[in-house]
Amino acid sequence: MRRVTYSMNVSLDGYIVDPHGAIDWADPAEEVFRFWTDEIRETGAHLLGRRLYETMLYWETADRDESLDAAELEWAALWKALPKVVFSRTLTTVQGTNTRLASGTLAEEIERLRAEPGDGDIAIGAATLAAEAAASDLIDEYRTMVHPVLVGGGTPFFPHHGRRVNLELVESRTFGSHVAYLRHRVTH
Repeated sequence: MRRVTYSMNVSLDGYIVDPHGAIDWADPAEEVFRFWTDEIRETGAHLLGRRLYETMLYWETADRDESLDAAELEWAALWKALPKVVFSRTLTTVQGTNTRLASGTLAEEIERLRAEPGDGDIAIGAATLAAEAAASDLIDEYRTMVHPVLVGGGTPFFPHHGRRVNLELVESRTFGSHVAYLRHRVTH
């Protein structure tokens, strides 16, 4: 069965964006960017909320940006080809190759994607969606790229749904930029 993963850059104090909505503190070093590129290769579908969808829309046409290097162009090509499902209460249409609006609940979409043939994880890339998925016990792995910075508030990585979730560390890695990758599997 395809795993559901929740992966994001996170500050050491546990936030994915700072109090002003900025993520400039998470600008990845080249080796971290390569790691994210390798991870997206393992992804079979990506679930996004409206805000992340709007941020990532840039990558749908990034191949036209002459200032991008080869690694960024590779990321853009992988992102463009990746099936994406957008969850929004306000959007009626979405743009982008292989992008569609969710037609069901988060649980229904995950069930549908797990039933489809194909490989690759089902990645969640939004704190609100992750909180909903965690509350329904739908997340199989939490993957954090911990940056050595305290941002003092903002949007937390870990959803606060009032219940305990036991985790097992299955992979860790420290990059030369002092960023630490931690991959935890949910245990039952």
